[in-house]
Amino acid sequence: MISPVEIQIINKQLASVAEEMGILLQKSAFSPNIKERRDFSCAIFDQGGNLLSQAAHIPVHLGAMPETLKSVKELFTFQSGDIIITNNPFLGGTHLPDITLVTGVFLDDQAEASFYLVTRAHHADVGGITPGSMPVATSLDQEGVLIEPGYLARTHQIDNRFLKRITDKMRNREERMGDLKAQIACLDRGRQRLKEIVARDGTDTFYAKINPLLDYGERVMRAVLSDLPDGEYDFSDYLDDDGAGSAPVPITVKIRISGSSVEVDFSETADQLATGLNTVRSVTKAATLYCFFCLLGSDYPINAGSLRPIRIITRRGSLLDAMPPAPVAAGNVETSQRIVDCVLGALAQAIPGNVPAASCGSMNNIAIGGKDEAGRDYTYYETIGGGMGGRPGADGLSGIQVHMTNTLNTPVEALEQAYPFLIERYALRCGSGGKGKFRGGEGIIRAYRFLRPATVTLLTERRRLAPYGLSGGEPGAKGENILVRSGKYDRRLPGKGHFHVEKDDLIEIRTPGGGGWGKYNP
Repeated sequence: MISPVEIQIINKQLASVAEEMGILLQKSAFSPNIKERRDFSCAIFDQGGNLLSQAAHIPVHLGAMPETLKSVKELFTFQSGDIIITNNPFLGGTHLPDITLVTGVFLDDQAEASFYLVTRAHHADVGGITPGSMPVATSLDQEGVLIEPGYLARTHQIDNRFLKRITDKMRNREERMGDLKAQIACLDRGRQRLKEIVARDGTDTFYAKINPLLDYGERVMRAVLSDLPDGEYDFSDYLDDDGAGSAPVPITVKIRISGSSVEVDFSETADQLATGLNTVRSVTKAATLYCFFCLLGSDYPINAGSLRPIRIITRRGSLLDAMPPAPVAAGNVETSQRIVDCVLGALAQAIPGNVPAASCGSMNNIAIGGKDEAGRDYTYYETIGGGMGGRPGADGLSGIQVHMTNTLNTPVEALEQAYPFLIERYALRCGSGGKGKFRGGEGIIRAYRFLRPATVTLLTERRRLAPYGLSGGEPGAKGENILVRSGKYDRRLPGKGHFHVEKDDLIEIRTPGGGGWGKYNP
């Protein structure tokens, strides 16, 4: 018998390994996107590919990782020191800029890996038709280089020719090389720490705790689901458009709760699009699971056992289960946010006093590229926070990253030191939170002044359709993207697209506020 104390200890031990992997990756990476924004994730899996533990990193990465490992395990037999690299969205990935590395951990000279370590990081550029690799594309190859699963290292020897062949197709090759080697280093650290932890207990004793840990994760999730009233709850929300001028695009969910199990059905959602708002199934799964993990609280394990009571249904060829070679860059960052809004909207019908109003509903993506003062190519990518939805009992928080992004902002000083543009304004967008008994959080205003010509890509949502309020609360303010030239308002930019800016142009991003919760009584 394994005691509850022992289960909690092994859960914390494994989580500490994933956290330390992330710390090393952050401190050794080259790009601000990884070093400052911490746009990466790390996780540990058992011999069968079951998720054991993850660090508190990026929800959209972590929920999709099990699908990547499953695909890789079917294609390769690992030896000690092997590292597999891939960014294929249709093999459990998310979108092309998210590059995943997988390695096995071998104990006591065993022939088969006892554990697997996975790290996924968003690289500021992986090629494609625009700097930052986040265009409003109509085909996957426009978004960047597709890396099919392959050996980055064999028995601890990095294949530098393969690495060069990949990075030569990307902008700012040196930065890409540095970030990939930082990912390799974090796998090495994870392997070292995991072996140390197992050695303290002994391999057999440590591994005997794995199944009880997974079973505990299942029991906790089933207990949470058992508290939800049985029934079917449906909700629909919409993307502003497809990035090419379409009407709003519907996402529909039906949640069926029965006892300690739940079925989440997206089969009535719109067909896949011609543009990159499409989402692969792994991202849909990640966004859905995130919503149920939010019900768990912070003191309970999130592992493969937690996933057992949740069944997710998607329709092949739909917006939320796109088929290759569909473009998917924006689906990972924008459609994933709307999936969360839909699932939480349905859950609000089941447990109306426990679910917040809609948050800003967009990662407010901006990618910038050009040449610096020395004539060198540069690329930069970041997401911008917004308002959290008002909650039962509290106002929404202001100016934060919400739901499927869990990154930080890039400090202004670090950004301006590295790139030829300035942050002329960075402030809360006062009055953007929806009114209610508990007000929605405020969005952000972030203004970029360009010191040299550049190409800018925007992938933003909630510019046409506002974040919803709940229980009588009012919607949050819609976002705006503004171009200022020669010190004068030029025009409102579309929510999605890429365009050229000249020296001294200014782009101001005004992110949405959160919806209000409860009826407003002035």
